[in-house]
Amino acid sequence: MNLTRPLIDDVELRLIRPEDAASFCAAQARSREQLGPWEPRRADEWYDPAFQADRIKGLLERDNVIPWVLAAGDRVIGTATLSNIVAGAWRSGDIGYWVDVTEVGKGLASAAVAAVCDLADTELLLHRIAASTGTDNERSQRVLTKVGFEQYGFARDYLHIDGAWRDSKLYQRILNTREPGQAPSTAG
Repeated sequence: MNLTRPLIDDVELRLIRPEDAASFCAAQARSREQLGPWEPRRADEWYDPAFQADRIKGLLERDNVIPWVLAAGDRVIGTATLSNIVAGAWRSGDIGYWVDVTEVGKGLASAAVAAVCDLADTELLLHRIAASTGTDNERSQRVLTKVGFEQYGFARDYLHIDGAWRDSKLYQRILNTREPGQAPSTAG
């Protein structure tokens, strides 16, 4: 299974590696203020490469999570994570993503989300990807709608973000209408 995709210029979407920990921490630290309103509050250990290397190892061992980085060479400039992956009749997962503050506005988030959707459809054989955004996170909402997500709901007090329970807009993208687990047709 090939879970790597080229994005824009020299940036690729690839699985995160424990050796990415220091670069991940540097990108998170640079982007701390930008990400603050959209993420849980982070303890100081979040920015420690040893802590992140252990966290990454744990993520890579899980069956229901696929953690990618947006990488320019060996430099991490964002992540996209497909979590809560469920097979069977559900065939679904949840996507989360962020882009380094120094790289915002280049189309990388849209390219990464589109690539994850392609991989979820063609490699993981999923049917649906879900996402949520804060009600006032218009930038993320534009990313999702640009790549084919539709808002299907609203959830009150959905996530504990920036120190409080926050409402979220719920989005989904239906990837295909094949039978569960069936590969895309190669007939052309």
